[in-house]
Amino acid sequence: MAVGTKDLASNQLRGLDDTKLADELKKAKEELFNLRFQSATGQLDNHGRLRAVKRDIARIYTEMRERELGIGSAPVPEPEPVVTDTKADKKAKKADKAEDKADKAEKKAKKADKADKADKEADA
Repeated sequence: MAVGTKDLASNQLRGLDDTKLADELKKAKEELFNLRFQSATGQLDNHGRLRAVKRDIARIYTEMRERELGIGSAPVPEPEPVVTDTKADKKAKKADKAEDKADKAEKKAKKADKADKADKEADA
C-alpha cells in the first residue's frame, strides 16, 4: 500500500471478493503492527501513515459488515463458459464405447475357449 488511501478506495474495495478483502485486511493489520513498532523504536518517518492505515482497516471492516447485513454485495464472478460437445467429439466417444464393448466380448470369448479346453482335458 502506498502512502494514503489510493490503493484502498471504497469503490475498489467493493470490487474485491471476500477472500481478497480478508487478505487486504490481514496485510493492513500487519502494516499497522510494523508502523507501531517503528514508532515505538523511533524509526517512523511518516506519522501520517499510521492514521491512513487505520482508516484503511476501518474501510475494510465497513465493507465486510455491509456485506454481512446485505447492504453491499460481493462481486459476482463470471460463470465459466460451458463447453458443448461437437459432433466429432460425440462420434469419437461413441467409437470408444464400441471398442470397449468389442474388447469385453473378446475377453469373454477367450474365457469361454479356455473353459471349453479345460473341460475337454478333464474328460480325456
